[in-house]
Amino acid sequence: MRATLRRPPAEELVLYSKDPKTKIATITLNRPDALNAPTIAARLRFAELVHRANIDDDVKVLVIKGEGKHLGSGADLEEQDGMLNPQPGTSLLHEFKIPEDGSVKYPPAGSYRFLGSITNLYADDSFGCRSLQNFKKISILQCKGYNYGWHFYLAGDADIVVSSDDALFGHAAFRYVGWGPRMWTWCEMMGVRKFMEMVFTGRPFTAQQMYDSNFINSVVPREQLEEETMKYALSCSMTRPNDTVVAQKTFFEIYKQYRGEYMGSLLTGFLEGLKPIMTDDAGGMDQGLGDDVMEKGLANSVKDNDLRFPPDWRLSFGGRAKP
Repeated sequence: MRATLRRPPAEELVLYSKDPKTKIATITLNRPDALNAPTIAARLRFAELVHRANIDDDVKVLVIKGEGKHLGSGADLEEQDGMLNPQPGTSLLHEFKIPEDGSVKYPPAGSYRFLGSITNLYADDSFGCRSLQNFKKISILQCKGYNYGWHFYLAGDADIVVSSDDALFGHAAFRYVGWGPRMWTWCEMMGVRKFMEMVFTGRPFTAQQMYDSNFINSVVPREQLEEETMKYALSCSMTRPNDTVVAQKTFFEIYKQYRGEYMGSLLTGFLEGLKPIMTDDAGGMDQGLGDDVMEKGLANSVKDNDLRFPPDWRLSFGGRAKP
């Protein structure tokens, strides 16, 4: 039987606050019992909050953090089971904020458009997968513990990344699908050689390894993480007025587009849309996202697969501690 996670309202899962005096706003991912996995509704709320902070003159810096031990281990894949293992008649209109009232017909399972329509959203900032790319203020991401999947998207897109020294970065999808939505950005931020190592082996990188790859700005002990994050946030909030910050961010956005960020987002979306035609090697040891994996439980399936790899290349902290 598949596990059933509790899915509270998006307003409970993604918290927002701001301090007009410092012009620092904070988004807190608040689902620690599920490793801060965003539901579809929570991801859409995240995009809306980034949009609001982008317009708000009381905001110059946006800090994004996670409640609990981890920033997060990626999206709620159990909720997305219909997308990953579609049955005849499956509709994904809820991903597009369209009600299931019969007025709109979703493309059928088995067509390219069934999954391709969803993966094209990776290039749309209003759906929460690249929202920080069009953010004209300063974004600071606080990383700790697991920083995988959707949370790794945020790490690639944020302006400044502050991390605890116990953090791990990567994407479990490199081992069960082979790619992830922010591949172009990760290449740019990590460097191609190191990112190819992450993709081909599926191994996570430690905070220090990511710092050495110029992906992280600062690595500190866990007990100093909050103080270090606020040091960056307060310094950024005091440097220049909002007009100057927006002009600075526009420069960096143009630079990223010159380097092909949006093209890369479209390209990865197209690549992910091809997943249904990818086949496993005969007699191989591939780890897919088939119905059998979801029946066993994704966490259990990933855990079993993880143990086949060297301890220091495993995704879970528990697995890395085993021989």
